[in-house]
Amino acid sequence: MQTKYSRPARSGGRRPFSGGGATRSSGGASRRFSSGGRSQGGSRYPSRGGGGGGGRRKTPTFDPSKFINTNPQSETEEVYEAKNRFSTFGLNDRFARAIVANGLEIPSPIQDQVIPLILDGHDVIGLAETGTGKTAAFLVPLIEKTLRDYSRQTLILAPTRELAIQIEAELRKLASKERIYSTVCVGGTSMHPQVRALRRKNHFVIGTPGRVLDLIERGYIKTESFSAVVLDEADRMLDMGFITDIREILKSIPKERDTLFFSATITDDAKKLVNDFMKDPKTVSVKKKDVINSIKQDVVTHGHHNKFETLANLLKQPEFARVIIFGAMKHSVEKLANELTAAGIKSESIHGNKSHPQRQRALTSFKSGRVQVLVATDVAARGIHVDNVTHVINYDLPNTFEDYVHRIGRTGRGSKRGIALTFVAG
Repeated sequence: MQTKYSRPARSGGRRPFSGGGATRSSGGASRRFSSGGRSQGGSRYPSRGGGGGGGRRKTPTFDPSKFINTNPQSETEEVYEAKNRFSTFGLNDRFARAIVANGLEIPSPIQDQVIPLILDGHDVIGLAETGTGKTAAFLVPLIEKTLRDYSRQTLILAPTRELAIQIEAELRKLASKERIYSTVCVGGTSMHPQVRALRRKNHFVIGTPGRVLDLIERGYIKTESFSAVVLDEADRMLDMGFITDIREILKSIPKERDTLFFSATITDDAKKLVNDFMKDPKTVSVKKKDVINSIKQDVVTHGHHNKFETLANLLKQPEFARVIIFGAMKHSVEKLANELTAAGIKSESIHGNKSHPQRQRALTSFKSGRVQVLVATDVAARGIHVDNVTHVINYDLPNTFEDYVHRIGRTGRGSKRGIALTFVAG
């Protein structure tokens, strides 16, 4: 029997989110993705923003001693005592029960401090890394506001397609009992399924800046209807060259809106965005323990002709149970994964040249444990979160020390400990 909180799927369209992670129809067409920026193929617009890795790289010049911390500090952080519970934020009763049923009872520090501010209508700057619960920190209050007013629409911008897809998955999980509709708009795939989805009312549009701006310019996304905009991992979007796209998008959205800005750091470009597009924002800084002092780090020296053999011998040790290896270029990442598999080490790769289905299959195989190793370009340093990664290996040096920090942050997440190894020619 149909309840008053649900309604049948529209013919050929999307369904309300349902329990058990039911997927939303996207029009039935297969989709190909790139790591942000404009669509590649079928678009009359040039590509904007960063790609999936594999362009010309700057030669890193790192002091190897930066990669050594074989005796990381034990955690001495004070235990945070939350002032709220998800049951005391004043949320819709059914929504609050669904959140608790998803295992969220005591909010994380960023959730505890940010959710009341967003519910009260403040613009918010949230300074937090991945792994702090920041996605739910903005989704929970925005879903609650949508339940109070179904005419509301929210735009969420993310640096990579993986992060955009992950945000929608979190939205689907949190709003599994509600009539909340969304669509993901990312580059590197045909626009047609996204255009079809945009013809219906979406409470949340989640996408990468390049594709979202394309759809705005073509008239498929009506920015005058947005009452909130979220910039998630804003520092990464700016690093990838999306600053112009973001400014164009924000200029097109009504000034009477909620603007939420989440970032690990505040750069000069970020400060300009904040000054130009936010109204008296409240700043909440919840920085996790310094990742440099919380993950065991070391270098692995190798000769000029035995780098691969050195890696293969490491990976055959039993403690290397779930490993992410970072390489410099798309073609070299693909080659390395194939060589490891040929050597008897089950591996998958993820990089900007792979289609969306290929990348999702690789991630699923890695998350499920069917393969031991995921070889990736830096596109995976943000937006891909896999539990229980035992080791991160920098097979090729990152471009910057900040990239190094983002890479090794894929291990040692939450209360878990991890190991990061960096290959250096001896």
